[in-house]
Amino acid sequence: MALHAAPPPPPPCAAGRLPTSRPHFSAGRIFRSLPAAAARPRNATFLAPLRTSSAVTVCTKAVSNTDGTPGTSNSPHVVCFGELLIDFVPTVNGVSLAEALAFKKAPGGAPANVAVGIARLGGSSAFIGKVGDDEFGYMLADILKENNVNNQGLLFDAHARTALAFVTLRNDGEREFMFYRNPSADMLLEEKELDLDLIKKAKIFHHGSISLITEPCKTAHIAAAKAAKDAGVLISYDPNLRLPLWSSADTARDGILSIWETADVIKISEEEVSFLTKGEDPYDDSVIKKLMHPNLKLLLVTEGPEGCRYYSKEFNGRVGGLKVNAVDTTGAGDAFVAGILSQLSVDFSLLQDEGRLREALKFANVCGALTVTERGAIPALPTRQQVVDALTKVVA
Repeated sequence: MALHAAPPPPPPCAAGRLPTSRPHFSAGRIFRSLPAAAARPRNATFLAPLRTSSAVTVCTKAVSNTDGTPGTSNSPHVVCFGELLIDFVPTVNGVSLAEALAFKKAPGGAPANVAVGIARLGGSSAFIGKVGDDEFGYMLADILKENNVNNQGLLFDAHARTALAFVTLRNDGEREFMFYRNPSADMLLEEKELDLDLIKKAKIFHHGSISLITEPCKTAHIAAAKAAKDAGVLISYDPNLRLPLWSSADTARDGILSIWETADVIKISEEEVSFLTKGEDPYDDSVIKKLMHPNLKLLLVTEGPEGCRYYSKEFNGRVGGLKVNAVDTTGAGDAFVAGILSQLSVDFSLLQDEGRLREALKFANVCGALTVTERGAIPALPTRQQVVDALTKVVA
């Protein structure tokens, strides 16, 4: 099976990192010897010194510049928390993983997709999470940097690998996933490693549910969200259901709903509505309203090419989508979230103005539509100009 890789990452130490040998692929696992401490270059730059946790996990913070400072604002408008990984996407649709002759390597992970999506649209974002002290982890840190995402909250773990996901694409561009997390570095983020200052200074804290599956990341996730809530930060939640990662459907449902009422803005898909309501009609407004809670400011239900529905205490409605030829739907929902949060982060009054909210959702729908026209999530995320051009064509 051929692996079609992207161009190699920048030279070692570009993001405050340790030099490593290249990984070897064998039976779906990655093996790489870690460098001895004596082999580290004396001029390597780190935002924080090496730290050893009780689990003997050594981590360093990723940084953007050689002077140890992040490449973007120290107080990003939107802080995204969760997983950052590599998606391997078949180069042709309609085949199983076993039948695929080649894969395209693409950076992904729902919260990271949102962070990059916001930055691509001209917004201000940061990412908090953990990757492996390996070639994929360094590549992902560099991708955040190259896309102007503040990565000062990103950690490297020397004892777990960066998560991998193999994605099968049906002929209509819809996906099925197979994950390699046994455990992966993102699952090992600890509460004591959180950059709480970064979280508290944000305008919006965005997160999903995958970080709730296992410890210690679950405790770190809950602590991060609580810190944001206590600081008056708007909480955005996209459950991003990945059922194969949970031990059972009931556990997944309970886990997703365990933090439901802490969110101010929630985005879910029509499939997730059915899952959370145990099979009820996702197109029935009365069903959707069961998912509302007293403090929820906005509930968004995405419907793929059909657009989205919106629900608040004051109003509800539907905004049509942009029809395109779907190649790969990976990241479409994340692009939609990036589209709406990029606008909310500079103007919370959109939540009270239905007319302006509808315009913002039209923009977000186009973000999602453009993303499905290419393979992979982060590589396909659009720029603001691309969205504006697409909107102009629709109006014309």
